[in-house]
Amino acid sequence: MSSLVAVTDATFQAEVIDSSQPVLVDFWAPWCSPCRQLSRVVEQLAAENGDKMKFVMVNTDENPVVSQSYNIVSLPTLNVYKDGELVKSIGRPLPKPLLAAELDEFIG
Repeated sequence: MSSLVAVTDATFQAEVIDSSQPVLVDFWAPWCSPCRQLSRVVEQLAAENGDKMKFVMVNTDENPVVSQSYNIVSLPTLNVYKDGELVKSIGRPLPKPLLAAELDEFIG
């Protein structure tokens, strides 16, 4: 589905919570059409801003522990973590300019 780094239940702590950079986590599932559309936007932002923020993805079907622990109940969901804490959650697909604006405090 994506060129973003795939994070699992086993690697979430190291890749996201322990990261020294802010991290955008794209929670998705293979059957979710809006997820695929949003993933393209996230990939573009990652290519442009990967030096300022880490961009990863979690397949919710394959990683239920992380998905349940962060109460992911609708897809797509984008969560931003900073210093190990959830600081922003976006629960709908956004066009690139609007998503960039939502992330400006982390990538601006």
